[in-house]
Amino acid sequence: MNTLRLPLLFLLVLFTFSLSSCDAIGSIFKAGAWTGLIGVFLIVLLLWFIVNKFRRRP
Repeated sequence: MNTLRLPLLFLLVLFTFSLSSCDAIGSIFKAGAWTGLIGVFLIVLLLWFIVNKFRRRP
């Protein structure tokens, strides 16, 4: 393995174990439904922007 990839792999594994989806869902419900709705809207908008960037390439 490349020496640069090893710390990135370690960081990815650390995030995988520390950030579970249950914690994310729980914090969204604590913040409220509107916050979750705005978050989902922003993620969809970001994905739409990225897809359009790739489609416009000649």
